[in-house]
Amino acid sequence: MQSPASSPSPSPSPTPSLWRDADFRRLWVGQTASQLGEHTTLVVLPLFAVLTLDAGAGQLGMLRAVGQAPVLLLSLLAGAWVDRWRARTVMVLTDAGRAVALGAAAVAGLLGLLGLPALFVVAFAVGALSVLFDVAYQASLVRMVRRDQLVRGNSALEGSRSAAQIGGPALGGALVSLLSAPFAAASGALFFAVSFLSLRRIRRPESVPPVCGEQTERAPRVRHRIHEGLRFVAANPWLRAVCLASAAFQFSLAATMTVYLLFLPRALHLPGATVGLALAATGPGALLGSVLAARLPGRFGHGAVLVSAAVLGNGALLCVPALHGSSTATVLALLAVNVVFGAFSQLVNVTVMSVRQAVTPDGMQGRAAATITFVGMGLTPLGSLLGGFLAQEWGLRAGLLMAAAGMMLSPAVMAASPLVRLGRRLTP
Repeated sequence: MQSPASSPSPSPSPTPSLWRDADFRRLWVGQTASQLGEHTTLVVLPLFAVLTLDAGAGQLGMLRAVGQAPVLLLSLLAGAWVDRWRARTVMVLTDAGRAVALGAAAVAGLLGLLGLPALFVVAFAVGALSVLFDVAYQASLVRMVRRDQLVRGNSALEGSRSAAQIGGPALGGALVSLLSAPFAAASGALFFAVSFLSLRRIRRPESVPPVCGEQTERAPRVRHRIHEGLRFVAANPWLRAVCLASAAFQFSLAATMTVYLLFLPRALHLPGATVGLALAATGPGALLGSVLAARLPGRFGHGAVLVSAAVLGNGALLCVPALHGSSTATVLALLAVNVVFGAFSQLVNVTVMSVRQAVTPDGMQGRAAATITFVGMGLTPLGSLLGGFLAQEWGLRAGLLMAAAGMMLSPAVMAASPLVRLGRRLTP
């Protein structure tokens, strides 16, 4: 294993200095609003289909697959494209596109004109634009702040993302339950509009990264860079194992969540607000997992932590099919399961990121991350379709049990790979 890349030394400037930068504050507000809109929409659109359009299991699986397909189609290209454009322009345009798409869906829903085919189009559009935005906001930070401020800047932006993961699902579920699905969709459009306005107010110039060659040479160069990233990850045994484990996890998780979103309102008879609350419980769990990730790998070893955390986190979801009714005990059990799942999943995520960064050269970091995302998330549309099929053919309870059992493939892959032998330090 290669030596970990050296990290930039912490900035000696006081912590508040970055927050005194008005342009950074506008970036943070815009990114926070956009993440809230994205995570609210992830719950609103499926609940719109289930509660308003009476979508069946297969249709819900198809809706989620359509919304996740852009990850497979655009992840690798998004990294190459954003390197050629002004990142803030990409962010502003994607915010505007998502606001228009959700606003149109809200109006059509209020008028009774929105059907499942149109909802599929909205889900795909929002998913595609979100892929571009998520790549662009990370590139925008690098182009805005000094190198010695990146740690603080990333901490602020990723903290916003964690907060959106906590608040977005609960807010989406509550809006669908208390108001209506069209008004909930309109709230997502409002978040994207706020992000659009905030990012538009950034005044600092952003230069386009230099591009060599003529216009006709750009596409081959992009393809070449993508191929280099794919080849590097495939040749590295640790990154190859990460890709396989991530693909198994994301595929099974997509199937599980498809059945899960049907199981909670239809088998347990939970209202939309409670569904959102249950999903939001993964957020506090993720914060706990981030804290554990700073301590446990250095004490017990990275390999042991990866495998055991994956077993505990993924295994927690096997408890959900055993729940019955909508009692307080059932809701508390759901919250506990999601907190455990969120904590150990985040522990795995952070540990895997440390492994990836340690074995990847600086000049390959972006492409390695994009490749792992592409491989890991690329099967999620098929997983969602499988979840819909299981729920439709086997029933909600048996389908959820089968999908959740599939999530144990991920720790099995890691246990059979070189990852399990990683020790306390990521050294050769």
